[in-house]
Amino acid sequence: MTEHDPSKSGKPGPDRRTVLQTIGAAGIATATNWPTPSKADMTPTKTTVSAGYAVETKLTINGKPYSATIDPRTTLLDFLREHVHLTGTKKGCDHGQCGACTVHVDGRRVNSCLTFAGALTGREVTTIEGLGEPGNLHPMQAAFVEHDGYQCGYCTSGQIMSAVALMKEPCGPSDAEVRELMSGNICRCGAYQNIVAAIQQVRQGT
Repeated sequence: MTEHDPSKSGKPGPDRRTVLQTIGAAGIATATNWPTPSKADMTPTKTTVSAGYAVETKLTINGKPYSATIDPRTTLLDFLREHVHLTGTKKGCDHGQCGACTVHVDGRRVNSCLTFAGALTGREVTTIEGLGEPGNLHPMQAAFVEHDGYQCGYCTSGQIMSAVALMKEPCGPSDAEVRELMSGNICRCGAYQNIVAAIQQVRQGT
């Protein structure tokens, strides 16, 4: 009995690269919580705080103004996820050690779990939802797809936000220097080599 040779089956199908890129794009979309919530979904949740303790915060998130009365202990991470319902920013360690919650404040990356939302009045916040969208990916998002710079996807939004910020920071040309500046973002799946490759591609404009 001869063994079946799949290569001679005569059935056309996508190659491995196409399959991986398709799965990757779907993974990036899932990890970053696309599509963007509707305007109604993004209305800040009202918070009940004892009289005299609440604070008013007014900030711009992904180009849109938000105003809310919140508990002064509310972190930017919880404000984004629980009040504005932008859940692409992930809660990992909640201690500023893993980088999953990374967002930009006035163009600079911060750990949103260590930042009080009430202290950001007048500031501009950018989350992964404000970076790109299906069909119009940010170059860094597209590079992560091309280089499989993710596995489970949980850290992906924070990795991408740090990588985009790195583009404006002083960083030498070597992979080692990129790894140093990305050391605040942990990938428990160990996709570091692919993440660095994606960043270097964007840095080199290839």
